[in-house]
Amino acid sequence: MKKFVYLLTLLIWTISSASSDNHASHLSALEAAIQSYWAARNSRDHATVAGLESRTGVLATNSDGSFHKPLTRSTAEQWKKNMAGTEGSVQIFALELTELSPSIVYARYYLEGMTGATGAPKPYRTRVTSVWVQEDGQWRQKNRPFFRGEFWWNACHYSSGL
Repeated sequence: MKKFVYLLTLLIWTISSASSDNHASHLSALEAAIQSYWAARNSRDHATVAGLESRTGVLATNSDGSFHKPLTRSTAEQWKKNMAGTEGSVQIFALELTELSPSIVYARYYLEGMTGATGAPKPYRTRVTSVWVQEDGQWRQKNRPFFRGEFWWNACHYSSGL
């Protein structure tokens, strides 16, 4: 009986390990795409940024409190124009991925760094919730709303007397 329980336990562990490894590699490819997207934004690699966005368009909302943006099909030239006169670098923190289906994943994370007008970047912190879809075997961003994260920064300063 002990051998049967041992073998059954081993079988269940093997099956669950195999499926979780496949799941992990699936999501690690998406994590790499998200990291690549922000590395490209930081380095002004406009072609890579546009290439990591959905071919059918992206829905976006900026963290400046403005209204939702219409569906946009990005190009490298549009990104170059949009980023003209700005500088900065941001990093991803606390990335969480939730698979909605094998080809659709909800991602949420924080971006922190410096960004703003050329020569005058300021501290920046925002929450990002995005939806990524697989198109032609590659992960691409479909939805990108940003939410201003200054509330935390301000609360810390006010409570500390700064």
